[in-house]
Amino acid sequence: MRLFPVSRTLIAVFAAVLGLTACGDKPLSQNLQGLISSDKPAFQNTDITGIDYAKGFALTDHNGKPRTLADFKGKAVVVFFGYTQCPDVCPTTMAEMASVMQALGPLSDRVQVLFVTIDPERDTQALLAHYVPAFDSAWVKRLAAMLQVMRLALLLLAATLGVVVMAVIFNTVRLQVLTQREEIAVSRLIGATDAFIHRPFYYTGALLGICAGTVALAAVTLALQPLNGAIAEFARLYASEFRLTALDPLIMLMLLAISATLGLLGAAFSVRRHLARLP
Repeated sequence: MRLFPVSRTLIAVFAAVLGLTACGDKPLSQNLQGLISSDKPAFQNTDITGIDYAKGFALTDHNGKPRTLADFKGKAVVVFFGYTQCPDVCPTTMAEMASVMQALGPLSDRVQVLFVTIDPERDTQALLAHYVPAFDSAWVKRLAAMLQVMRLALLLLAATLGVVVMAVIFNTVRLQVLTQREEIAVSRLIGATDAFIHRPFYYTGALLGICAGTVALAAVTLALQPLNGAIAEFARLYASEFRLTALDPLIMLMLLAISATLGLLGAAFSVRRHLARLP
């Protein structure tokens, strides 16, 4: 027999069970009143309070990890027995559990639903690793939250790298201006315009920006394989398959254009500032 933490169960059952495990100023069951029908729920179950059996279990979850009831201490545990070949009742009930857990919102963190298969010969770990998560919305929320954090982190990293590129090019062009100040002075004496003097430095800045963008794209491309290895292991825990893919050539060209623009801006700021200081 295998155990699989998945979606949860009926709100009416939650209200009764959570009332025993609630903490704080009022029972957790009172917090669920807005989610429960005004009609008193009709329980069609057997009261097993005080029994001397079914007090625990030692099973294996869909990731191959041994589990006991103690792993879920502090939560209201709802156990559902079923099997993957069940044509209607099991998937319907599990989908209903998922809907209830979603309706519970933050309170769902204090509930753990366990799906225990009664057909362990056919319900292998690999099969249930794909079957169970389809009814559990909790991992989807966690994954979405992690992806959002990663997006923000990548945006901040991109912005930081952009500033670094501009700063490096700014300083590089500054050194070039100081090194060539005598040539610049001579060029001015023979009638060279500021635009003519600025142009080579602009080209240098844009070229340095393209070089920086090329190095960054090459680093990302080389990192794809090891990253996909780590991602594949992570996705396997959620019975999913996804991977990072190489950037489209058009997107690469756009990124190189952005890098060139950043380099050009860094060079323009540096040239305008330091040439104005030359005699």
